This record gives sequence, C-alpha cells and structure tokens, in this order.
Amino acid sequence: MTILRLMPYHWVMTSAQGLPKVTDFAAKSSTRVAPAKGSRPADSQKKKLNFTKKALLALQPSGKRSYHSDTGVRGLTLTVFPSGVKTFFLYRKINGRPERISIGGFPDLSIEQARGRAEELNGAISRGANPASDQRLVRAEATLSELFQAYLEHHAKPYKRTWAEDQEMFRNHLNNWGPRKLSDISRMDVGTLHKNIGGKSGHYIANRIVRLLSTMFNKAIEWGWKGENPATKIKAFKEKKRKRFLQPMELPAFWQSLEAEPNQTIRDFILVSVFCGARRSNTQEMRWEEIDWQNATWSIPAEKAKSDEDIVVPLSPIALSILKTRKDAATSEWVFPGHGKTGHLVEPKTTWKRILDRARTIQKKNWLEANPRKSEADFIKEFPNAFHDLRVHDLRRTLGSWQAITGASLPVIGRSLGHRSLAATQVYAHLTVDPVRQSVDRATDAMLAAGKLLGPANG
Repeated sequence: MTILRLMPYHWVMTSAQGLPKVTDFAAKSSTRVAPAKGSRPADSQKKKLNFTKKALLALQPSGKRSYHSDTGVRGLTLTVFPSGVKTFFLYRKINGRPERISIGGFPDLSIEQARGRAEELNGAISRGANPASDQRLVRAEATLSELFQAYLEHHAKPYKRTWAEDQEMFRNHLNNWGPRKLSDISRMDVGTLHKNIGGKSGHYIANRIVRLLSTMFNKAIEWGWKGENPATKIKAFKEKKRKRFLQPMELPAFWQSLEAEPNQTIRDFILVSVFCGARRSNTQEMRWEEIDWQNATWSIPAEKAKSDEDIVVPLSPIALSILKTRKDAATSEWVFPGHGKTGHLVEPKTTWKRILDRARTIQKKNWLEANPRKSEADFIKEFPNAFHDLRVHDLRRTLGSWQAITGASLPVIGRSLGHRSLAATQVYAHLTVDPVRQSVDRATDAMLAAGKLLGPANG
C-alpha cells in the first residue's frame, strides 16, 4: 500500500485496486493531537494563572474539562480532565488554523520543563514549522522516509549546518528502509545494518548512520510516538582517525591532472581547498564579501564555522592570485557558483573522479617511464590505491600535513585550520617526527661538540 501526503490532516491511501481512500488520521487516532470540532477552548474558557506547583496541585476536577492558561509562556495551557488527570498543552494558531500540541502530564513533567518545551515549540512555529503535524505524523504510524522528512525540515535544517550530510547519508544507506513503518524496525535490524555498512563503507560512516537513526527516533518519541528507539545500545565500531593526504610522489601527477581539467570553476575550487585548508562546505559557500583583499584574508563568519567562532584564513599569494582572476570575471555573489538551488558549487563528485582517474593514469605513465623494467602489475602492487582513496576533504588535511612536515607546531596548524581544540589537531602529530628528530640531532651534535667530540652529522 502506497501512502502519499496531501495536507496536514489528510493522507491518500491507494489500495491494491487502485481506488483512493481519504483517511483522517487525526480523528482516527485515540491520542489525537488536533482537537475535535468544538473541543478547542475559547479564550473566555481559559483562566489566566501564574503556574506554580502549589497552584496547579490545588486545581480540582469538575464535571467537565477546565483550562488554565499560563501567564508566563504564550499558549501554554494546563487541562484538568474530569478524571483528575492534568496535562500540559500548547494552544496556538498555525497557518491560521488552531492547533493543540501535547506536551506532557503534570506533575510528572515539571512546570519548568513544560515552559521550556513550550518555548521550543513557539520558536519552531515562528520559523514556519508545524509541530502539531509532526505529532500527527508519528502517531499515525509514519514510515521511516516520512519521519526523516519531518526530522529534516523541523530539526536538522533549523539547527544543523551539516543537514545536507544527513540527507546524503539517508539517500545512500537508508533509502531502502524508507517505506518501512517505524514499529517494523527492530534493534536487531539496526545492528545488522550497522555491521553491513561497516564492512562495505567503513566503520566511521556505519557509526554515523546509527547516530542519525537514533536522533530521528528520539525526535519521533518527542513528537508522541509510543515505540522504543531501536538504534540505542548498538555498540559503535572503534574508529581510526583518517590520515590521508597528498603524498610527495603523488603531487606531480595531481598537478598535471588539474592543469588538464577543462572545468575551471572546479579546478580553482580544488586549488583553493588545498592552499587555504578550509572545510569543504565553507569553501563551497565562499562569498566575495568575505574576502579582504588589502589584508589578504578570508573571514568565515561564526554561523558558518563548525567552531561557532569567526575564522580568519590567511590567503597565500597563489590563493590570492586565483581568487583575483576569478573576481575579474565574476557575475555571482559566490566565488564558486553552481547550477543548483543553492546557487553555489556542491561536492563535485563526477569531476573529482575524473581528476583522480587522470592523475592515476599520469602517475602510472611517469612511474613506468622511470622504471622501464617494471610492469603495470608492479605499479598496482606498489600503489594499490593510487588516488582512488583520496577524498575532497583530504585536501584540507593535505595543507595541515605539509605544515607538520615542514616543522610547524600543532597550535599553529590548529589555528590555520580553524580547530577549536588542540585535540582536533593531534592527527598531525605523527608527521612532526622528522622535524623533531632533526632538532634532537642538532642538539646532540651541539652537546657533543661542546664536549670536543664529533657528532653524527660531522662523521
């Protein structure tokens, strides 16, 4: 059976015979969120009250429901049922239609918690969301795809700069689960999925998929779904920090491949990524207004930075030259414009693969010419992953790695890459061994020389 969403309250269900059937899940659900006709209290029925624990405990049930509106938070209401049950709701008009959103029972839910949740809901409403439709969605037994869309629109996009990555992960790894009902997904299912993705795509992405599922189910529970989160208690894989960067023997072929690339925008994007070391998303979203030509800097505003702080990126002469050339021919606010909805370049998967394939071909040709007695099989044995395992994000790590190789300190590397803590820069520590060794050797030679002995550097 296929379910198509049409309106906030109605769904079209197509039966096996192909006949459409309209069902109102709000009326069908025993825990309905949308009030039945005539059940919404008029403003005159609500009694204004400063919510305190003593005041709410003193409220007594009568023969019908009574409604008490908080003077502190807009729309927050306590409903006292004839049975004596007391429940917090948020009453608001959303898109011109009155909505009732369940918050929780009193006194299990404290007044402070109810007010905090009401303020969160009011904030979501002010941003154009409809939390009531989210509750109806999960209580009508949504599919995973429907839950993801609600999660994306009402949580990820408003609160996460990396929401596009969630979208990509769902599309690549969870799309087959899209039609499944939430209650059909078990902890064993998630554990098996985690294991399979870990074997095919790596431990890092497998752990991230489970975290995404867990967050989605937590939001479903927050919105009123009565099931359990099947993504909890899944033991995460141990992750090794990725250390891939462009090696010295790879650079000649990589530069030659870039030079041969006809797509100038993507070629320049890759070069700026290498020479600036900024995060991929920040480089893709670079605007001309963020560049200070006089001081040769690029300012990434805090709202776009992962560290939530402004980042000032120094522009090297070659990076500045590339940007000036692009500026002379610019017709967009974006440094790297694209053809999609965002207006700027998104991850250039097709072109990136073409560049890497060409670089591998160039590297193989150069290696075979330098080693005439070797065969193509020898090259594959020597370079089994030649460029195939290089990602766009590794360009950022390349700058940090070469800084470490040339003797830069970890704090300096972290500052140039916009890291918030030194721990984030520790991945480059192993690369500083040679400069440290050289420093130790020089100090040893100096001590030996002071003792009138010859150091190793002096034979």
